Amino acid sequence: MSAVVCVGSISNIKALWESRIQKHQDELKAERGRRGKSSVGEISNVWESRIQLSKLKEKVYNEDGRLILRIEKEEWKTLPGCLVKLPQLQEWQLHRTGLTTIPTFIANFNNLLVLDLSRNVINKIPREIGRLTKLRELLLSYNRIAEVPAEISGCENLERLELAVNKDISELPDQLGKLTQLTHLDLNMNQFTTIPRAVLELPALEWLDMGSNKLKTLPEDVDKMQCLHTLWLQRNEISDLPDSIGNLQNLSTLVLTNNRMRGIPACLQSLRNLRFVNFRDNPLELEVSLPPGEDEEEEEERDLFGLQFMHTYIQESLNSGSTDSFS
Repeated sequence: MSAVVCVGSISNIKALWESRIQKHQDELKAERGRRGKSSVGEISNVWESRIQLSKLKEKVYNEDGRLILRIEKEEWKTLPGCLVKLPQLQEWQLHRTGLTTIPTFIANFNNLLVLDLSRNVINKIPREIGRLTKLRELLLSYNRIAEVPAEISGCENLERLELAVNKDISELPDQLGKLTQLTHLDLNMNQFTTIPRAVLELPALEWLDMGSNKLKTLPEDVDKMQCLHTLWLQRNEISDLPDSIGNLQNLSTLVLTNNRMRGIPACLQSLRNLRFVNFRDNPLELEVSLPPGEDEEEEEERDLFGLQFMHTYIQESLNSGSTDSFS
């Protein structure tokens, strides 16, 4: 009996087999394409990283043996990760670059002594900032920062902290009081309603600017800042001063312009080292006239609301018996 060959069945099997082979070849081709694109992308990223690193190296200067990254008025909204290949940097100076964030890889720069990122649009200080144990100066004025992390206390050698004109900072973490080397603190033009407790706890603080905030009075224990020699309190809402301010025996400069002082407290006479003071633009109740200067030059240089004015005002207040509410 002869075999019956089903031509249609063989044709169907052949077509199915060819279809599968074609599909497999298409898949292999697509995979090679994806791998090629991935390789091209990786190569492109490597080259871009090298280009960025090369550009950054052009911004590195050696000044008196200190390596400084300096960028002025160039757009760098973010800093590339390749920057970590320059761990020897000791100072960053990036001004008016449009920088929006401080990268978390800042923790890798253990040699940083100065971090100056003033006049940018930074809105947050990363917690990793506390890893910079050698940092001496942290300058972040003219940004958009609203909060200071507790981890800043890890910057144990910090001597200078500037947070002026961020406009929204209203408090500081208590841990900041652990910065035993901090001598200079600028909090001008923010939203403080009192001198923070952490500031009073700073044992080495010499210079404090809290002008253009919303202070109405000072803490009763303001005299805890025994090393303080300069205190800027201009453009606040201060109407009186605690007697304890008279115990700041190292205070040499006190600025109280543009406040709501109706009188000058007698306790200020106890400040034996006071050399400069200014009460201009306060609603003082007494009208005080100073004796004329000995010559025209002395008359021009004399500050009509300065130290001589203060002593004269206090004396006339005492004579008139009107210091009860100010002393």
